[in-house]
Amino acid sequence: MLNVFPNLLDFSLLAPVILRIVAGLIFIDLGYLKLRKEKARWATLYNSFLFQGNLLLLIIATIEIVGGIMLIIGLYTQIAALLLSILTFMNVSVEFREPSFIRRDFVFYLMLLVITLSLLVTGAGLFAFDLPL
Repeated sequence: MLNVFPNLLDFSLLAPVILRIVAGLIFIDLGYLKLRKEKARWATLYNSFLFQGNLLLLIIATIEIVGGIMLIIGLYTQIAALLLSILTFMNVSVEFREPSFIRRDFVFYLMLLVITLSLLVTGAGLFAFDLPL
């Protein structure tokens, strides 16, 4: 079947840009929340897994903030998307097992996981430092 609006396909490289920017802003916000407002809850969760839960919390929040910045500017997009996909998968599993722990929804983390996996496969798109080979 033919596309209804074939001229819009000329802008297909803009889709990853939109996904990159939105996901990057979300990850920066999530990392900031883990370091500020939600620090006690996340530290309790990580302390139940490891003895040094506060260190793990700092590492994960830093990865989310730096990864979000990398997504926004389009630098090493696939590496950032891979790391953030792993972290988001961990959040999906926590939310699935313990739905009352995290205030966000299972659907929120699932959508974020799909966005990061999409960026892993498609790359950065336009307006990025990454160049498609």
